[in-house]
Amino acid sequence: QVQLVESGGGSVQPGESLRLSCAASGSRLSFTVLGWYRQAPGNQRELVASVSWGGSTQYGDSVKGRFTISRDNAKNTATLQMDSLKPEDTAVYYCNADFRNGRSYWGKGTLVTVSS
Repeated sequence: QVQLVESGGGSVQPGESLRLSCAASGSRLSFTVLGWYRQAPGNQRELVASVSWGGSTQYGDSVKGRFTISRDNAKNTATLQMDSLKPEDTAVYYCNADFRNGRSYWGKGTLVTVSS
């Protein structure tokens, strides 16, 4: 059973930065696509960014140029660097791992609040 644990959330002011981390246990994340999603109150969960095993990245339009996703395959971790945060970035952020066999796993989420 794969377990994903997010950390690094918190409260910041607009324009500041946060760094989220996702640590996996129970299985190697070989050949997975790792993603960060977010869900704000009243909204559907949306893709923030994803990174393939080989390092190819994809970003949601609202975070392009501000957020950077990365992964460390040796350490079984994924990171989301969030810069120039805006109030509309406020949400619960979830880590996701999609395996080639079709299985998908989610963390429990970490709250990010951006407010002045």
